[in-house]
Amino acid sequence: MLIGELVKWKGREFEYKNTLGLVKSIDFSSNKLTREIPKEVTDLLELVSLNFSRNNLTRLIPTTIGQLKSLDVLDLSQNQLIGEIPSSLSEIDRLSTLDLSNNNLSGKIPQGTQLQSFNASAYEGNPRLCGLPLLKKCPEDRATGAPNASSYEDKIQQDGNDMWFYVSIALGFIVGFWGVCGALLLNNTWRHSYFQFLNKIKDWLYVTTTINMARLWRSLQS
Repeated sequence: MLIGELVKWKGREFEYKNTLGLVKSIDFSSNKLTREIPKEVTDLLELVSLNFSRNNLTRLIPTTIGQLKSLDVLDLSQNQLIGEIPSSLSEIDRLSTLDLSNNNLSGKIPQGTQLQSFNASAYEGNPRLCGLPLLKKCPEDRATGAPNASSYEDKIQQDGNDMWFYVSIALGFIVGFWGVCGALLLNNTWRHSYFQFLNKIKDWLYVTTTINMARLWRSLQS
């Protein structure tokens, strides 16, 4: 229970005996605070502004941060906070100013929430942080997105190859057909030679077939 606690705000120290839970704003910036953000801070349900920037905090952001439903401003920048951004942070609908920059946060920024509405500068300086609004994609996004894009490009390329294949067949047929027929129609010498060649082939097939049939008949008779 929060009774008889001291809060230092803008260089002045205030003692709250029974009303600490009604505190609206706390500024702990530019001190030499270390270790974790006190979990008890998240019990101050009336907080509108909380500033822990420019300290040496090194632990996780409390997972209960989402309890501060009235929070409008949250500044945890320029510390050494680690771990992932708690998903409960996305439950603070009133949050309009957020700064988590220059820490050691990692993992994926919770998606599908108003956390993507903040400028990327709110998350910069966290090399292992990924996901929108940062340009850096998370490994799982690259793993699922890249094959889809590649498959789409492959399909387009395959469709293009198929189209040119059929076009080349059509052009080959047209060129070959009209190349032969056009030459026969326009050149009398070639036309006569061509039909003479066909007649010779016809005569050769007739003679060959007749001889073979005669031989077969004699063999059957004997």
